[in-house]
Amino acid sequence: MQDTLYYQDPYLQSFDAIVTGCSPAGTQYAVTLSDTAFYPEGGGQPGDTGTLNGIAVCDTRQQDGQIIHLCASSIPVGTAVHGVLDWARRFRHMQCHTGEHIFSGIAHALYGCNNVGFHMSRDCVTIDFDRPLTAEQLAEVERQTNEAVFADIPTVVSYPDADTLRRLDYRSKKELTGQVRIVQAGGRDVCACCGLHVTRSGAVGCIKVGTQTPHRGGVRLTLFIGWDAVRDYDGKQKSVTAISHTLSAKPHEIAQAVEKMAERNDQYKAQVIALHEQIFRLKAQLLPQNTQRLWVIQPGLSPVEIRRFADILAEQAQWAAVFTPSESGGFQYAICSHSLDVRPLCQSLNAALDGHGGGKAAVTQGAVQTTQAALEQFCSAWT
Repeated sequence: MQDTLYYQDPYLQSFDAIVTGCSPAGTQYAVTLSDTAFYPEGGGQPGDTGTLNGIAVCDTRQQDGQIIHLCASSIPVGTAVHGVLDWARRFRHMQCHTGEHIFSGIAHALYGCNNVGFHMSRDCVTIDFDRPLTAEQLAEVERQTNEAVFADIPTVVSYPDADTLRRLDYRSKKELTGQVRIVQAGGRDVCACCGLHVTRSGAVGCIKVGTQTPHRGGVRLTLFIGWDAVRDYDGKQKSVTAISHTLSAKPHEIAQAVEKMAERNDQYKAQVIALHEQIFRLKAQLLPQNTQRLWVIQPGLSPVEIRRFADILAEQAQWAAVFTPSESGGFQYAICSHSLDVRPLCQSLNAALDGHGGGKAAVTQGAVQTTQAALEQFCSAWT
């Protein structure tokens, strides 16, 4: 495949060719050409899109040794076509692919990490390393990667002979036979790769590590590379500015402002809990004492508050139930007792009023789908 136009000149954005085949492929048409600058999906890099004589090329794939252009309409065999790539998309893929090479090569050289997974999504690159890295180690890989990018080193593509290949220290996910395409990126990575790359490392642009999660004994990373990094920074900068205005704090002070706000919220929550406790006990004093059962409908309670109110009422009854209307309809409930097993009561409530829920002997919680009239009628006779 090394004679295809995209290998001859990865920066070629348009070309002319002849249609050599066209057949239905689901709702699309599989078109083959005498030559192409459309890169087929492979090596972790998505296939190119664009147009042939204005007809949309929705994807490009390799199948049975042929490059298939999945087109929105059929194109007769023998037609001369002018192909135009979606260049912004292709260039992003080249940026991301080259940046990933440099990052993975440096992680391998510094910490022995092997890249065992690579995927380009619409807004970032995901890579999997076979061993974990500390935050400090990732920061060092990121720093050295950007150094290699800013050094603006040429990308070198070669097809070494068998003897040279045996002596070459290069990365590869699998054993390779036959002619191997070697890509040297940023002066820091040598890797077997069939993908396309920018001609100099400087064209990669900034590289920034995003999320980091453990994955199969190693780590899964998201990388923002080139224009992806610019868009990610732009989005985060807008968020920082909005938060800064909301908190009346300078952008570099919003972390401290958020911490203070969280502390105040914790204080407010404690005060609210204490006030609810007082309210619940005042309400309880208005209800019968030392009775068999108590039930009340109290709007506006959270599940925690429902349970707490029911527990307070159970201090003056064998068992108590509290209901609060739910935003989605019906009622949430809690049933508590300090002496009885309330699970049978929960079961009878659920069976009668289309409910669900459960719990322990001393407390059960759930929800019922019913009207207030039906609920009041059931509770009046509930034993």
